[in-house]
Amino acid sequence: MTSGFQPFSFNTPSSLLMEWGAAARLGELLSAGFEAKNLLIVTDKFLNNSGLLAPALQSLSAHGFRVKVFDDVTADPAENLVTDCVALAKQAGVDIVVGFGGGSSMDVAKLVAVLLRNDQPLAELYGIDRVRGERMPLIQIPTTAGTGSEVTNITILTTGETTKMGIVSDRLYADRVLLDAELTCGLPALQTAATGIDAMVHAIEAFTSRLRKNPLSDLLAKEALRLMAGNLLEACRDGKNRPAREAMLLGATLAGQAFSNSPVAAVHALAYPLGGFYHLPHGLTNALMLAPVLRYNLRAAASLYAELGEVIDLPASGSVPERAAAFAGFMQNLLVRSGAPARLRDVGVAREDLPKLAAAAMLQTRLLQNNPVPVTEADALALYQEAY
Repeated sequence: MTSGFQPFSFNTPSSLLMEWGAAARLGELLSAGFEAKNLLIVTDKFLNNSGLLAPALQSLSAHGFRVKVFDDVTADPAENLVTDCVALAKQAGVDIVVGFGGGSSMDVAKLVAVLLRNDQPLAELYGIDRVRGERMPLIQIPTTAGTGSEVTNITILTTGETTKMGIVSDRLYADRVLLDAELTCGLPALQTAATGIDAMVHAIEAFTSRLRKNPLSDLLAKEALRLMAGNLLEACRDGKNRPAREAMLLGATLAGQAFSNSPVAAVHALAYPLGGFYHLPHGLTNALMLAPVLRYNLRAAASLYAELGEVIDLPASGSVPERAAAFAGFMQNLLVRSGAPARLRDVGVAREDLPKLAAAAMLQTRLLQNNPVPVTEADALALYQEAY
């Protein structure tokens, strides 16, 4: 008798609410589940100044919360930003943390919640399962449909001038996630496209991950891809389209749950150096590297890509390699149709920097080990050249 399912584990936050406009009753929602009242919101200056945060602040105040806002988060957050936020939170006597924003704000919120109850130096946390002890209560509220950080156990920090490192620990899973797609209605079309394709990359790489692919992550990845492939262009065209915005936000969250348990691979490994050297948005760098990596992986992942093609209603006729190639072509075409830049040269990457980028990508061993096909430095250079 052949063996059945391979052993696998699956972890995700225990509580998730999806509700249009729910951020405006945040105080009511949190007072029902948490006794803590000294609350820190981790966000960025644009969101704080835009008024998007105001209804949540009013609701928190009405329900007796004392709120401190840290709004210094920037893209590709650095270590000193985390330590500054922890210092402010300690001074304010914070006992509950809310991440409100994109992936950077939510990533910072995760670490702040940990470091407020943990005397480990930040440098000791990098890697997998190195966080000890407990953390403060943590709530995550995404304002973009992209990173999936609200449901992942991963934080990425900029650790040097051009390098990024990850912290992976189940301590980073939030206690509660609030999905309010109304918060995403103000996203410009370009940001909608880049973050949306970023989330689609999460789904695709989770579905093809070499080491921890499992039945639950597969289900989530497929549904995430179906939702986003069918709604990305409409969300870009009409940013206030409620069904499209809700589909994109839910899709991004499902993709986050998938890749938190079946990790991403070469697309992300090649994207990180682009962010480190050129400070390009993470979602855009993933979008730029997706099609070349899909074509590179066809030799090992053709059947999986063909299966994903069926999920997004591509024709089921033709051989498996033909259907897989059609899926890669669809994703490339979707990037172009969304209006996002399609080539590295379109975003200012210099051709002479490609070898340097390839060398930097080789440092992302945590990600490269998950790719269906091994990637050498020469392979990475060829992929950058193809994307150029």
